[in-house]
Parts: sequence; C-alpha cells; structure tokens
Amino acid sequence: MINDKLINPGSIVVVGGSDDLFKPGGKILRNIIDGQFKGSLYVVNPNQDIVQGVKSYRDLNELPTADLAILAISSKYCMQVVDKLVKEKNTKAFIIISAGFSESGEEGKKLEKEIAELIRSSGGCLIGPNCIGVITPAYSGIFTTPVPRLDRKGCDLVSGSGATAVFIFESAIPKGVNFSSVFSVGNSAETGVEDVLEYWDYTYDPETSSSIKLIYVESIRNPDKLLFHASSLIRKGCRIAAIKAGTSEAGSRAASSHTGALASSDSAVEALFRKAGIVRCSGREELTTVASVFFHKNLKGRNIAIITHAGGPAVMLTDALSAGGMNIPKITGEHHDNLLAMMNPGASAINPIDMIATATSEQLDKIIDYVDKKMPEIDGMTVIFGSNGLNDMAVIYDLLHRKIKECDKPLFPILPSVSSSHTELDYFLAKGHVNFPDEVVLGRALTKISNTPYPAADKIFLENIDVPLIRSIIETCPDGYQEPDVIQHLLKAASIPTVEEMIVASRKELFSAAEKMGFPLALKVVGPVHKSDVGGVTLNIRNRTHLEAEFSRMREIPQVKSVLVQKMLTGTELFIGAKYEPKFGHVILCGLGGIFVEVLGDVSSGLAPLTFREAESMIRSLKSYRIIRGTRGKPGINQQKFAEIIVRLSSLLRFATEIKEMDLNPLIGSMEAITAVDARIRIERSS
Repeated sequence: MINDKLINPGSIVVVGGSDDLFKPGGKILRNIIDGQFKGSLYVVNPNQDIVQGVKSYRDLNELPTADLAILAISSKYCMQVVDKLVKEKNTKAFIIISAGFSESGEEGKKLEKEIAELIRSSGGCLIGPNCIGVITPAYSGIFTTPVPRLDRKGCDLVSGSGATAVFIFESAIPKGVNFSSVFSVGNSAETGVEDVLEYWDYTYDPETSSSIKLIYVESIRNPDKLLFHASSLIRKGCRIAAIKAGTSEAGSRAASSHTGALASSDSAVEALFRKAGIVRCSGREELTTVASVFFHKNLKGRNIAIITHAGGPAVMLTDALSAGGMNIPKITGEHHDNLLAMMNPGASAINPIDMIATATSEQLDKIIDYVDKKMPEIDGMTVIFGSNGLNDMAVIYDLLHRKIKECDKPLFPILPSVSSSHTELDYFLAKGHVNFPDEVVLGRALTKISNTPYPAADKIFLENIDVPLIRSIIETCPDGYQEPDVIQHLLKAASIPTVEEMIVASRKELFSAAEKMGFPLALKVVGPVHKSDVGGVTLNIRNRTHLEAEFSRMREIPQVKSVLVQKMLTGTELFIGAKYEPKFGHVILCGLGGIFVEVLGDVSSGLAPLTFREAESMIRSLKSYRIIRGTRGKPGINQQKFAEIIVRLSSLLRFATEIKEMDLNPLIGSMEAITAVDARIRIERSS
C-alpha cells in the first residue's frame, strides 16, 4: 500500500549513490538534488564520505533514520540492506531500481518475494524492483532523462515499463504536456498499476489533484480493482487514457521477457477499458495526444469546424475525423456567406473553412469568434496554422492563446511549424498550452475520446428477460455444444428475435415446413459445429425440387442428425459473440457477420453486463460503422435494435455463467428489424 513516506518523505537515502552520472545511483542522486528536495538527503557508499556534495555513510549502521530508501545496488545485496533499514532505521518506503529479480528467473523471483514480504510485514511500501523510480511533487526519484517539468495540474503517469515512461516523456514534453507525478512500478512485487490507481482514487482532491491519469500496463493482475478505481476516478471528474501492451502473441512474449508479465486477452482488455471509461491508446504518440486533448475544454458533441490556411492538412484531418464517426458539417446559407465575406478571394467557407495562404491574424480572429458565438451547431474547432513566411507567428500564437481561454467551445491548435517557428512555439507552450503537431493523430485521438463511454453503471437490464426460465434450461442442458431447440428456448427467454425455423427428419416434415413458412428458404445441417465447412448450408432455396435435392444431399453428410429449415431473410449480416475470460467474466463482441467476422476481424468488445450506452459505443467504434449507418445510397440497420440485442445477450450471460462460448452469426439486420438466423452455444460447468 502506497504511504506518505513514499509520496512526501522527510528524509531520503540513496543506497549506491555515486559521483558517476552515468550510473543509476549517480543520476538518481543528481535528479533529486536538481529537483530541490527540501528534506534530509543521505547517501550510502562504502568508499566515499561525500557524494555530489551530500553526506555519505560507509556503513549502514551509521546512517540516521530514513523515511525512503532508494536502492541502486546489485540485487544480491538488496535483502541485507532492506532487512537492516526495516529493522533498525524505521524505513517505511522503498524504491528498488536494481534488476536481477523475477524477470531473470526462479532464483530472482524467490528473492523478490522475500524482500516484498519483509517490507509488507513491517507496514512499508515497495516500488519495483527493476524500475526507473518515482516522481512526486516532493522529489524527482528517477535515474533517467529527461525529467519532465512538474506541475500539480499536469498528468499523473503509472507505467509497468521504465523505458516506456521515459519515451512517453519524450513524446509529451515537445507538445507542452507536463506531469504531476510518475510511478514506474517495474516488476510490481508489492505495488502494481492497480494499487497506484487505488492510491489516486482514495487521495483525490478536485482542488489540488491532477485530473488527468495516464497508464502503460503490460499485465492486468486484478481487473476488478482496476475497473473499480478507474471508474471511481472518472466519476470524480478525472479523465484516463491507457496503453495495454502485450496483446498479440509476439507482444506477449516481449512483455513476458521484459517484466515477467503475462498478457491478457485483447478483447477482454478492450471490454474492461470501455466499461471503466478509459480511452484506450495504441502507442505513445496517441497517448500523449489524447492527454493533450484532456487539457482542453470538454468536447460535448461530434460536430467539428476545421479552420485552416492550408488545404492538404485540412483534408487529412477531415478523413481522420470522419473515419471515427465525427462530423464536419457542411456550412451553407447565411453562415457560409458571412464567413466568406471575412476572407480573401479564393477562400472557401464550406467546412473546412480554408482561409488560404494569404490569411491574416485579423481574419483568423473574426472567424474563430463567429464560429464560437454564432454557430451553435458546431461543438468544437480545430485551427491549422503554420509558418509560410506571410505572418508573424508570434502574433498568431498570441491570438490563439487568447482565443483558447475566451471561447466557450474547445479550440485545438494544430501548429506544425515546430522547427521554423520553434521560438514562438516555445513561448506559446510556456503559457500553459499544448500543441498538436500532426492533424491526423489529433483526429484519431478526438474520435477515440468521443467513442469512449462514461463509466457504466453496474446494472443488469431485465426487461422481458425470464431469468427462472433461463436457469431451468441451463440446469437441464448437458455440457458441450447445444441443440438448435435449446438455443431457441434460451434466446426467446431473453427476448432476442430469432428467425422462424423447424427441425425436420423426413421429407414429409420438410414439405410441411416449406408450406407453412413459404419460399425462399434456407437449409442447415444439425450436428456439425461448423456447418459451412462440411457443405451444410444452402441459402435462397426457391422451389420444391431444389429443396428436396438439398435435403437428400445433407442427410448423407457424416455426423448429420437432422436438418434445420429456416425462413430466408435479407439484409446486412451482423455478428454478436461472447466468450468467458478468466478474471474478466464474459466478453461480448459485435461486428459485421457472416464471413466478414474472420476476413475483416473488425469487432469491438464490451464486458458483461452492458448498458445501452456501452453497446452503442461498441457499434460506433467499428471500422465498418459506415456500413451499419448506411453509405452510398444503401440503407443502414436499426442501431437501437442492434444495441438492444447486445444488451439482452449480456444480461442472459450474467444468469448463465455456464455458457463459455456463444455466437449469433449471422443476424440479419435492416431498418425494421434485426433477427438471429444462426447461433451456437457451448456450455461448460466447473468441476
């Protein structure tokens, strides 16, 4: 458990402190000194009495009591040092920089466990081992560079990788992003990412604490704890962005070799973050760009005005925003004419609002004011303005400085001239602003934030869901893949629409079903799990002769028990699936159905139980969302009904934990209805 001695120590000892700034013990001491630590600072070095002007003790026995010990010595000496400090020096907080513990093998793992247990039993706190250290408002206890500028309203960062934390600094600092605290947890022997979130949650003060939290994690050890504290922080007013690495097979191997961590299922992680309200990022640039967005006023809608003096970047930004479900509404009528009148001949006010290269600061001023005050349909603005030799960039940046503060709507500055106008840009950043040097990265960040729902309420949707019936069906089912009639009963108990169907075993039953349903029909075999692989699916059967021929053929397929007759439906093929993940629970997937599930791999995920807001967010985050919404004159599907079925399925699974796999593939969707036409369910009970 993180304690005050770690956060705000009255005294620090660097064990292994050195004059050599190319050694961890030397650099970490230098950073503490340069950070103007106000408490007592000591060094333990058996060969020196003074290290970098700091009193050094050759013998631990001579050391005064110390609140915090930072160990930069060989792993084989760490146990005896910790033992002495715990038992004789009343040290309650430890940061172990040293490597050579669990990441190196069984012997190191055993040593790490013994040290952690000793510190834990004394009521102390341990960060590491195998980390770069900690930064708090009180001290800069890291051995790396750069050391970010500290600002109480900057970002809080926790990272499972020290090197990644440093590279995040390298990405953030040029953008103007500052930090309030940094925790590099390394092997997380006693304190992991979830524990840091817990500390942030329990100590959060809206007046003094940072409201922006950044996470880099390779192993989620306690999903429930992460979900609880992340959700709690966001409900208190925080905004959280995170990278979860190690989700691919190759990535998992890399994560394992780096910190001894095992990667969780990617879909489960995606679902967990969505439920918590965490914006998931794929890399450092995206993470720091999302953080930069967090420093601005909240974007409360999806309608963006792009103000630019360069056409190409505006087009790229438009593409990036549109691909993520944001809107760049066309400006027409009076607004168009008024804006056009403010600009030079050749400009365009359609949106993007292209002022062209000859635009002046006065024109930019008027356009920003007009969009902010006169156009309620616009939710936020981006301004693209780089140096082209025709403007004093200091004037432009001063204008943006004022407008960011004055405007009611968020204004995101895209200032690409990081080289030619670096002096003016540094001045702009020094005023507390951040910059977005790349318009496409900003566009993707805005869409990710917009598509991340608010933390879900832990409520289960129960409208027209027959829980006693669901339980009675489950309790009578054998383990394994279920028969069509069982699946039908379960789906109907959850009020999930299903296609009209009948199981037939004879020609008489076949023709009776055809007469009742009417053509066109679909035939599917009952027995084989993967029906298409054995030729067990025939669609669009339009006459009796074709029907009888396919029935006869299917009866000859090995392992076929009977044949399923279905009314043929037309529309967009959709998919909803579910899989039980240990520690996480049921992960729900959705996307386009049929062969597109495997071919495109375009699915989004959520963690049961799901709310309607979560389900809608899952749908909107699909790359194929434009197909679902309707595109190029083709109608879309009823998104509300699609979301409802997703929610109903998640509720079904909360009362049927024995279901370990479930596919509805495909569902046939239109604007009028969405209907499940094929499904499979696998039940597996715990022994």
